[in-house]
Amino acid sequence: MRVDRLITDCRVATMAAGGVAYGAIEDAAIVVQDGRIAWVGARCEMPVVEAVETDRLDGRWVTPGLIDCHTHLVFGGDRSGEFEQRLEGATYEEIARAGGGIVSTVAATREADEDSLYASALSRLAGLVASGVTTVEIKSGYGLDAETELRMLRVARRIGCEAGVRVRTSYLGLHALPPEFRGSAAGREAYLDLAIDQILPAAHAEGLVDAVDAYCEPIAFSTDEVSRLFEQARALGLPVKLHADQLSDGGGAALAARYGALSADHIEHSTDAGVLAMAQAGVVAVLLPGAFLMLRETQLPPVDLLRRHGVAMAVATDCNPGTSPVASMTNAMTLACVQFRLTPEEALAGVTRNAATALGLAHEVGVIAPGMASDLAVWSVERPAELCYWLGKPMLHQRYLAGTPAR
Repeated sequence: MRVDRLITDCRVATMAAGGVAYGAIEDAAIVVQDGRIAWVGARCEMPVVEAVETDRLDGRWVTPGLIDCHTHLVFGGDRSGEFEQRLEGATYEEIARAGGGIVSTVAATREADEDSLYASALSRLAGLVASGVTTVEIKSGYGLDAETELRMLRVARRIGCEAGVRVRTSYLGLHALPPEFRGSAAGREAYLDLAIDQILPAAHAEGLVDAVDAYCEPIAFSTDEVSRLFEQARALGLPVKLHADQLSDGGGAALAARYGALSADHIEHSTDAGVLAMAQAGVVAVLLPGAFLMLRETQLPPVDLLRRHGVAMAVATDCNPGTSPVASMTNAMTLACVQFRLTPEEALAGVTRNAATALGLAHEVGVIAPGMASDLAVWSVERPAELCYWLGKPMLHQRYLAGTPAR
């Protein structure tokens, strides 16, 4: 059998659920054809193949390409000054209510053209790619007007076409109330009309939206307001996600479950009832340890409850300018282990198999198995746990995207 590529002399963490830890195969081989995995297993059991390209990896570990399932990668400006304010004692809520936070990034993003947004996003993407990422979710939400929201989503699509990663986009129109709509109930209602009834359908018609997201918190949008957005998403046939219960118990986890969301993200304050609802609806919990660290939060996400109820846990960087300036997937894994007490295997599942489910891509990426896309990361490590153990050490040897070596 003639095939495109044979990857051999390696150890493979397939990340298939059940069985041995990490789904590990020692002395393994991977056969790639047409960008997909045709066969994976012990090298001694490999079928006879004639490969156009053969890559011998000198015993290195191969994992699925890592998946960052929650980022705000596209934005303008810088908020390092707010970092200094928080270190001096200001809270995230205080900064937001004083006109900083998301609103300050909105102003900078509105002023930036497409090329500058693209260039700045690539500088952050470089850190993710260097830490093994092959798929990244990118949200809008720093435009909060039709022109800029569409511009952000176009930049995200451009990244997926030109930058050597798979991209899934999320429309986050309900991220914050823009300044020009503040000050009255009528203004708030007018923005909801704009974001839900005009911008989302326009973005969907242009093919820019893979999922719909919202920020459900007292400082942002209520469950009733988010429900209205999710009803529009449902009418358009789009899946939903939710920033839920990060700063308070606002019923976000239960709301996400009610709409069969792909994921509920943050969830530090989610209750037992909310977690149970997520379990029953198959909602993935996306843990964001970078924001937890940078905000110096004390309320841990309910990891024990998630385990008890069998809720899949993903891990993401939440790369954003204000609360999680994290541009390394392996560093996010380390933080998830140290802060949230995930095991290294749980953390790696959280950035592969479970992250794929959180993006609706479980059929495509996240495990190394026949029929899946051949998106792979090759590591110069002796054990998969090293991916969580080292903080800042370069470990990536090679990425493959659809079976082709990627920069």
